[in-house]
Amino acid sequence: MFQPITRVSEEEYFQMLLKSTEKIEYHDGEVTGPLDANLNGVSAMAGAKLPHNLIVSNLVRLLGNCLLDGDCLVLNSTQLVHLPDCDRYVFPDIIIVCREPQLTERNGIDVLRNPEIIIEVLSDSTELFDRGEKFDCYKQITSVGEYVLVSSKKKKVEVFRRTDANEWLLHDYRTDDEPVNIGTCAFQLSEIYRKVVMA
Repeated sequence: MFQPITRVSEEEYFQMLLKSTEKIEYHDGEVTGPLDANLNGVSAMAGAKLPHNLIVSNLVRLLGNCLLDGDCLVLNSTQLVHLPDCDRYVFPDIIIVCREPQLTERNGIDVLRNPEIIIEVLSDSTELFDRGEKFDCYKQITSVGEYVLVSSKKKKVEVFRRTDANEWLLHDYRTDDEPVNIGTCAFQLSEIYRKVVMA
């Protein structure tokens, strides 16, 4: 269950993050997520369901193998990203960076400023936010060229790509035999959902 807490400063947020056993996000002065007793009432992000975790693991493996010999980095959900125009710090499920990573260190924590491809695996509690407000914030980062939403309830991947005219085009992938294109990589939908059992 997600609920906001008292407003905090960025400095207070990073102090909380250092002490937390869970990932916590900063949203315009508030920290939201399931309540975590270890933080004395500060909210944190609890563990995800098995289908979500398997999809993330499959994608990290597939993308890591695809991009192994190039300059691109595939980062998991422990990498904090700053969304300055929205005054947010978030942990996307997967990030790809192919240029030199631009980092700001805050209290010993590296914060990425130039993600290029962001992948979110949807869950009931995050889907509305991931599709709406969070996507709007990601669009404000000029380095972001692709935003990928992956369903954890059915075989469906949505890839939004920024055009030269700063418009976003959607490609919907739903069939096993159609290659899913993420950046320069392509794999079958069945590979993304390997060993995933959906209710």
